[in-house]
Amino acid sequence: MRQKEDKMFLLLQQMFLLPFLPLLFFTFSSLLPSFADATYKQYSDCAPTPFTCGDLSINVSYPFLIHGRPDYCGHPDYNLTCDDKFIMIQIDNIEYQVKGIDYSNSLLTIVNQKYVGQSCPKPDENTTLDHLLFEYSDRDQNLTVFLNCNSLIPNLHDIGCLSVFDHKTRLYWYYWFDNYSLPGVCQSFVTLPMNQTVVELLMSGGMSFDDALQEGFSVRWMVGSGWCKGCMDSGGFCGYYLDDDRPCFCPNGLCNGTCSKDGKSKTRRNIAIGVGMGVGVMLVASLVCLSWHKLRQRKQRSASSILLGRTASSEPCFKNDPELGKTGYQTTIFTYEELEEATNGFSASKELGDGGFGTVYKGKLRDGRVVAVKRLYEHNYKRVEQFMNEVEILSRLHHQNLVSLYGCTSRHSRELLLVYEYVPNGTVADHLHGPRAQEGALTWPIRLNIAIETADALGYLHAVEPQIIHRDVKTNNILLDNSFHVKVADFGLSRLFPLDATHVSTAPQGTPGYVDPEYHQCYQLTDKSDVYSFGVVLAELISSKPAVDTNRTRHEINLANMTTSKVQNCQLDQLVDPSLGYQTDWEMKTMITLVAELAFRCLQLEREMRPSIKEVLEVLREIESGQYKTKKVLETDVPVKEDASLLKNTLPYSPDSVTARWESRSTTPNTSG
Repeated sequence: MRQKEDKMFLLLQQMFLLPFLPLLFFTFSSLLPSFADATYKQYSDCAPTPFTCGDLSINVSYPFLIHGRPDYCGHPDYNLTCDDKFIMIQIDNIEYQVKGIDYSNSLLTIVNQKYVGQSCPKPDENTTLDHLLFEYSDRDQNLTVFLNCNSLIPNLHDIGCLSVFDHKTRLYWYYWFDNYSLPGVCQSFVTLPMNQTVVELLMSGGMSFDDALQEGFSVRWMVGSGWCKGCMDSGGFCGYYLDDDRPCFCPNGLCNGTCSKDGKSKTRRNIAIGVGMGVGVMLVASLVCLSWHKLRQRKQRSASSILLGRTASSEPCFKNDPELGKTGYQTTIFTYEELEEATNGFSASKELGDGGFGTVYKGKLRDGRVVAVKRLYEHNYKRVEQFMNEVEILSRLHHQNLVSLYGCTSRHSRELLLVYEYVPNGTVADHLHGPRAQEGALTWPIRLNIAIETADALGYLHAVEPQIIHRDVKTNNILLDNSFHVKVADFGLSRLFPLDATHVSTAPQGTPGYVDPEYHQCYQLTDKSDVYSFGVVLAELISSKPAVDTNRTRHEINLANMTTSKVQNCQLDQLVDPSLGYQTDWEMKTMITLVAELAFRCLQLEREMRPSIKEVLEVLREIESGQYKTKKVLETDVPVKEDASLLKNTLPYSPDSVTARWESRSTTPNTSG
């Protein structure tokens, strides 16, 4: 019977399919120029565009957008509009008038719209910025305005037009340019940025206060820093794609970061691949009919994803793990072939790096989603246990700062694969002391926000029931999106245990330099183990140094050891990254000092002395909001606390990579079987 079917399909192939092959080839070939035209259109669309509004004319290019300019030519948070005769931009819900754009220095000169045209503007609120989008420039200087002071203050400059009478008492407004404590006779104060040249004119009497406010100030935009200049210098125009962290539109197509010197782009490569595929399609088309009857046998197998548990034939990703307890959840199952196709056969060019127990690849699903696919190293019992663990945990967690799990393969698949959301902007380690450190994208406000969002994610893990301990908190597991928001990843070493359990005894796991010393010595795991590791992350954020570096002196190989020593000895200037402005900016020094104090507390060797992650998050938010200004910070870096002596006990620091027992280059697997 099967032989008769084969002969029938061969006859059909000869009668109907082969005569149409030349037509298929002609149709496919005619489509190729349209691909090239489409990519060149992106290049031409994103060229600088003249924009005139009132008396101001500017050239608009990335990251700015204007009406009529394609969305892929600019960032959605940098939208310029024309309001009557002024170019406007909204920053942190405040309307600003644009006075100029300096693309060579990434500077935008703006003035608060409420001050424009006012004979006596009233600056009664602080200027705030979204530090993921903008930062203050070094061309500006802070101006402090003291509000409603009930007596004269000779040292300060009087803003005469704002003085008012309240119940026959005159209330004065003053301004000053250096750090000045709030006088007791004044109700409050606000801080405003002002151009340094304008400050000099104001101080010398060459400009009035209201005119000075209307001159505005400069801010530096953050998106595109570190790569957009390279794109422009190579002849391309920068763009914006959610699934591409550095899109550069070039005359020959889309490239990553810079236009290719060899003239090859993603698009041209794709066209070449397409031509090859077209030829391959024609060569194998004659076999299609023969294989059709075999494919009928696989009709019940879905070409895309199916929901686990919806049908009796669906296979669970894992079986019950006695350590994890019972589970009841659903997640999406992908076929191995689908993920193999998404990653171009797990091509080395798609490799993103090594995670816990597996290599991670970038892939694109058939529905267009860009994903990260984790491929476990081996398919043995230990890996299956790890696979079950990650799926069970991730499938039921939902937090804006945790990486999302899209699905997995069946546990009976030829390989165990996990499918996560793709986070495009690398890891915190990459930006602090890795291949992207030279970009200088992590300013202090961004670093502080990274600390807050990471602590928030860990706080969520510690609060769920049963409680989840990450157990491998490190900067390599903190991913960043294009706006530098955090996605905590790699729950490969996580374990669940009830909230009423004091600890879980298990063989030590984790990464050298981050492991809780008490956990390593006593095999006792608590949520304070994550707090210790987070203390190392804080130390990395203020120092830009790796957790373990054998090039440092013997007692400073381990960053945790180095940090506690510098804090105890009031030598923070020897620890902090000089680029953060610790020595030149008093406010920055105060904030970094407070974060160093917090890291010191997290790195206490006895876990009872460490704060909870909830308390850590509260302190970080206080520092960010400015509530720390109510605290008196001494002129020295940090006062030595009485409990600092706790660091001098006999417990060792977290092992570094030079000790014999640490052999893995990333994560030490569970040796308990």
